[in-house]
This record gives sequence, structure tokens and C-alpha cells, in this order.
Amino acid sequence: MEKRLTKAEEDIMQILWRLERGTVSDILDVIEKESEDGKRPPHSSISTIVRILEDKGFVSHKAYGKTHEYYPIILKVDYGKRSLSKLVSDYFDGSAHSLVSFLVKEEKMDADELKSLLDILDGKK
Repeated sequence: MEKRLTKAEEDIMQILWRLERGTVSDILDVIEKESEDGKRPPHSSISTIVRILEDKGFVSHKAYGKTHEYYPIILKVDYGKRSLSKLVSDYFDGSAHSLVSFLVKEEKMDADELKSLLDILDGKK
């Protein structure tokens, strides 16, 4: 699967990954609760995004009459791996070393976190 998610689609996927299963109304409840202004987008907008996610192969549904309960069929960790690989490829010339160097230089990673990575590498030997 090489399909990419738009920002709006990824936002909905993040909610579905947390919920594990949910209707469009469940997704809207989460959006409303987490939004700064407490507003809900139109039901039709979220419904359209969820159907696009289904067409792209990210979610499926179970029908209960007219109600559809959606659930992810792509694991968050799998999408994350693919996204990280693309990020490294596109912005760091395919080099994990360049990515880690960038994170250290930008102070997004401290010495303890770097040591933890080294421990993981040592465990693979």
C-alpha cells in the first residue's frame, strides 16, 4: 500500500486508532471534545473523509442497519514505519544517521535518549 494520507485523513485515522472502532458520530464527539473552540465539523464532511479512508484501504466498516461502525485495517505502527521511511528517504538522503544527527543538533534528543538508542543497538549485536 503506497497511498498517502492527507492531513485531514490522518487526523481521522489518529482518532480511529485511539477508539479502535467508532461511528462518524463517535469521531465527531472526539473532535468536538479536543477542539479549542468546541465546534463540530459537519457530519457529512467527516463521513466523506471516512469513506475516502475506506476507499484507500485504511479502514473498513460493519453495518448495523443504516449505521456504520468503522475500524482501522492498517496498524498505526505500520503506517508510522512507512511514513518514517519516506521521511528519511525524502529529507535525509535515506540516512538514519542524518536523521539522528539532525535530532541531536535541533535539541530534540538528549544524551539519555541517545544512550538508550545505543543500548538498543548493542542488544542487536
